[in-house]
Amino acid sequence: MSTVLNKSAADTAANTAAIAKKAKQKRRWSRDSIWSVVAWIVGIGFFFPVLWMVLTAFKKESDAYTDPPSIIFTPTLEQFRAVLSSGIGTTLMNSAFATGISTLLVLLLGVPAAFALSLRPVKGTKDALFFFISTKMLPVVAAIIPLYVIVGDIGMLDNIWTLVILYTAMNLPIAVWMMRSFFLEVPSELLEAASMDGASLWRAVREVILPLVSPGIAATALICVIFSWNEFFFAVNLTAVQAQTIPVFLVGFITGQGLYWAQLSAAAVLTALPVVLAGWFAQNKLVRGLSFGAIK
Repeated sequence: MSTVLNKSAADTAANTAAIAKKAKQKRRWSRDSIWSVVAWIVGIGFFFPVLWMVLTAFKKESDAYTDPPSIIFTPTLEQFRAVLSSGIGTTLMNSAFATGISTLLVLLLGVPAAFALSLRPVKGTKDALFFFISTKMLPVVAAIIPLYVIVGDIGMLDNIWTLVILYTAMNLPIAVWMMRSFFLEVPSELLEAASMDGASLWRAVREVILPLVSPGIAATALICVIFSWNEFFFAVNLTAVQAQTIPVFLVGFITGQGLYWAQLSAAAVLTALPVVLAGWFAQNKLVRGLSFGAIK
């Protein structure tokens, strides 16, 4: 009799535990479902302006001004043709040149500096790091007048190389700090092992260290590209026609007659497309790079 009672009690306890486990899983599933719905709503909220910009780019100006906004319309490429015929190609080339060259210079200067401040630290490393980041503390508007005077005196106004130099100086501190965090994730024993195998410092860095931090380099490069491509303040104050970049070109659609919403949306889509494509092609390295060391 006692054996039967013990077995019944054990079965009851097991059933109670199973019910409690199922209830706990149900509550967890409900909580996860709620947060998933919230995440989707927030994501759609952030993406909706971009979607609306793309839709507006395929509208006529009359459809873009309707109140309430028209969701059903006849798509047209008229705005894209108008933008392409308005000289956007030159500004795209200027932005691509300034962005590409400045990003390359940032990597050529920032990667060795970050390496020296991480795997091969020197005396005063913290002071050097503080100096790099302190250059970002000065508001850009406070430096524009002396910069304008200097650039004008050396005859570099409306010159694309002026933007290359400024974009390099603007992104270099960020690149050094980011790349240093990536290099800190690399064990210093790898350099010692390569040295014991007879590899020179340059060969060890080229064949051992750089492949390991390549996701970080890709992430740093993409961030520099985004910052340079979207930069407006230097471009609008130091360029006019020959060195005009995409952000300055977009402002041209704001006229005294009003805003050309459809054309502005079409120009914005064409402007954002290169950066979106660059991020799409580098997405694997970008995600791995940002989780590798940039958030340390």
